[in-house]
Amino acid sequence: MAKNKSSKESFKLICIIVFSFVIGGIVTFSLLKWTPLISDVLGSSNNTVITKNGTQVYEKSSLAASIDKIYDAVVVVQVYKDGELASTGSGFIYKVDEKYGYVLTNQHVVSGGTDVKLVLSSDEEIEAKVLGSDEYLDLAVMQIDKAKVKTTATIGNSEKMNLGDSIFTVGSPMGYDYRGSVTAGILSGKDRMVSVSVSDSSSNDWVMRVLQIDASINPGNSGGPLLNVNGEVIGICSMKLVDSQIEGMGFAIPIEYAMSHVESLEKGVKINWPLLGISMLNVTDTINLYRSNIRVPDNITEGVVVVEVSDGTGAAKSDLKKGDVITKLAGNKVKDTAYLRYELYQHQAGDTIEITYIRDGKERTTKVTLSKNNN
Repeated sequence: MAKNKSSKESFKLICIIVFSFVIGGIVTFSLLKWTPLISDVLGSSNNTVITKNGTQVYEKSSLAASIDKIYDAVVVVQVYKDGELASTGSGFIYKVDEKYGYVLTNQHVVSGGTDVKLVLSSDEEIEAKVLGSDEYLDLAVMQIDKAKVKTTATIGNSEKMNLGDSIFTVGSPMGYDYRGSVTAGILSGKDRMVSVSVSDSSSNDWVMRVLQIDASINPGNSGGPLLNVNGEVIGICSMKLVDSQIEGMGFAIPIEYAMSHVESLEKGVKINWPLLGISMLNVTDTINLYRSNIRVPDNITEGVVVVEVSDGTGAAKSDLKKGDVITKLAGNKVKDTAYLRYELYQHQAGDTIEITYIRDGKERTTKVTLSKNNN
């Protein structure tokens, strides 16, 4: 009897041990399944195990699959003037309908040309028609034959990106010879305000809210796509901050901003920015202010000076007059004329906005109903 009892207890103990090993193994395997080591063994990892200085390091996998998704949608943009190649840039096919494919690029890439040709990933050169463009948006839409479209880009969302997220670009730095070049990096900054000039102006006329990246952007990359690791377009490469002491700072227009205007550009509809109704100068433009017989107190270092108020505009019906220094528009700070235009162009003709200004050393406010710009 004692022997049977002992046998039963031994059997129970063995069962408990076996059960513990099974459960422990399942739990351990489940936990390790999501680590780079086990994932690599299973062949389902997005990481690669390499050895550096005798130590195993896990690195992110190749972007090859994501590059394949976008590669055939990226084009070289060649701009000709009177039969001569004038400039090159990049672009990407973002849409196709029953007859045509549609290509996005920068306005400054196609401006000044008489003809535009695109070089596809297959090296075929085709004609493109510019449907619409805008210098303040720095965007242009082109149209091509649908039969030439291999694939279209997948549009993503830059707002979902976090600082440090991996990004890459595909474009044609330095033109045709380096077409299809891929560069990679991280998202270095969001909501950067960068002053730019338009219409070959020597001054900063406009401020763009852009994404900052550290991936290499060179002449010829302009107009090409900025992508997340899934190969989705999150921006349009637009410019590079060029300075002998600065490296690795590139900028891109957020894709949401671009896509909110493509319908108008596709239709060739001119974007009528609202009109405030003044001519203006920066407070720092002392020479031209002197010529206009305007003196700004030395303690005012930022803002926009009203030089003249145009008849028949919203400004003419407000309290603004020559010599006033505008410091805020709709509650947002105005540092100079570029910032004023940026804040102004967030509104529509017919909107009534509040303007804060300084006159005789005192801060005042007035309401202005924006006019339609018919130019």
